[in-house]
Amino acid sequence: MKVVVLFSGGKDSVYATQLCLSWGWEVEWLTLHPQEDSMMFHHPNTEWCKLQAKAAGIKLHEIKVKHETELADLEKAIKRIHVDGIVSGAVASEYQKQRIEVIGEHLNLPTFAPLWHKSPDVLREMLEMMEVYFVSVSAGGLNEKWLGKRFEAADVGHLLAMRPAIHPFLEGGEGETFVANAPFFKKRIEILKWERKWSGQSGKALIKKAELTEK
Repeated sequence: MKVVVLFSGGKDSVYATQLCLSWGWEVEWLTLHPQEDSMMFHHPNTEWCKLQAKAAGIKLHEIKVKHETELADLEKAIKRIHVDGIVSGAVASEYQKQRIEVIGEHLNLPTFAPLWHKSPDVLREMLEMMEVYFVSVSAGGLNEKWLGKRFEAADVGHLLAMRPAIHPFLEGGEGETFVANAPFFKKRIEILKWERKWSGQSGKALIKKAELTEK
């Protein structure tokens, strides 16, 4: 079975890929480069998905999308790839999951969200096996010190203990991540330079320089 994973470079789409590979599925990635106001798609550091694809040896498709047409553009892109199914890293967002399912119905393709409603324990396992960094935060209790910080299993408890509690997967828009290494990567990504930007209650860590290294 050949599937396209909607790939942002973050922990959820990387882990969804790992699950697909473990099932013996053939995987290709589709990265969308959205406008910053997108409610559907991850934005920071998507230009570095090319390096992740090189590290993993996975074919990458990329498209730029505008907010008003991003779902239509996504549908057209998937149609061009010719796959047997669509995979997303959705965990709790009905908004995201339902819109991908509609695209699947239009294209007569099954959709899969293998992380849907997974527990914090699954997240801890993910963080133990992958090298993950915070690249954006936008929730009370998360300050600029989190930007560019490695997301470790111990952080899951800290997020849950905050008041109000923060969704540990950062699924409610509280933050976004970038994966520098995973079990199926053939090489590791060394992040050599960050640019951190903070404004009001939110911020981003932009990767300015990175390279592939041996694992």
